[in-house]
Amino acid sequence: TGGHIYPALALIRKIREVEPDAEFLYVGTKNGLESKIVPKEGIPFKTIHIQGFRRSITLDNFKTIYLFLSSIHKARAIIRDFAPDVVIGTGGYVCGSVVYAASRMHIPTLIHEQNSVPGVTNKFLAKYATKIAICFPDVADYFPKNKIVLTGNPRAEEVAGIKKSDVLETYSLDKSLPSVLIFGGSRGALKINQAVIEALPELARKNYQVLYVSGERYFKEVQQEMFEKEMTSKNVSLQPYIDNMAEVLVNVQLIIGRAGATSIAEITAIGIPAILIPSPYVTNDHQTKNAQSLVKAGAVRMIPDNELTGEKLLESMDEIMTDKVIWAQMAAASKEQGIPDAATRLYHLIQEIV
Repeated sequence: TGGHIYPALALIRKIREVEPDAEFLYVGTKNGLESKIVPKEGIPFKTIHIQGFRRSITLDNFKTIYLFLSSIHKARAIIRDFAPDVVIGTGGYVCGSVVYAASRMHIPTLIHEQNSVPGVTNKFLAKYATKIAICFPDVADYFPKNKIVLTGNPRAEEVAGIKKSDVLETYSLDKSLPSVLIFGGSRGALKINQAVIEALPELARKNYQVLYVSGERYFKEVQQEMFEKEMTSKNVSLQPYIDNMAEVLVNVQLIIGRAGATSIAEITAIGIPAILIPSPYVTNDHQTKNAQSLVKAGAVRMIPDNELTGEKLLESMDEIMTDKVIWAQMAAASKEQGIPDAATRLYHLIQEIV
């Protein structure tokens, strides 16, 4: 998902800023989201074929083992050809073979664990990586203590440096009105879309406006439903996807969406209240654990996916958007949880191990 890609791109931009002559090679999969995003950034891109393990015992896991072993051979060839000073894994199955191969070749390695609970790949790589960068203090319990460094998510530093602008006008919204961004992640979220559609008649009458990002795979369906039920409103702007998300984030007063690591890094870097709806389809329910740390701090409200309705969503939105005291308290709590210099911290850690 984009959660593994955007932190990597943020780190690349930071290193380029400090060391313009630095060279990069991004290794991903042919069908992953990175195959579309990374080349657009002008970064050399190579692929290996790999898949993840199934949680249940299945014959497909034998194929996974075969692919992993063969991908190590491919990764070694890629590394030998590029001759990097350091290899960094920001998450995903690809990192398993690439970081492992680099460690066996005695090249310094770093893994970046973005969530409050590590995935299978990073648990495996912890033994081999030179250092482990983390974003949530709680995840330290899963890794060797002598390797851990709290850096935060490099995406945070990018967002923290962006100034307010007129960007909402490009989505036919009024920049002078309080605004809410509803975003279900890079692929969209069906349950969030259903709740928003249920809430639309009421949202059209609010004294705040909504930028609603449905996800490309749901866009036409949502657009058609809004048209058929005559739920279009100048108060609500429907979009399939937003490329300039960072710029949008700093111009809204409330964010509603999943509890992915990158989203949380962005939210806390800006210091903005949020309503988080953790995805139930992720490993070890890590999004719920991500969100809980901010709920405890008073920075966000959380609605479990299976309890989400249009009515509950509206109730939570109104609580925050119509009470300036609650909004200010949540904004301050959010800001306290952020690590706005995360990319710089990660860059210094890389310098340390190279």
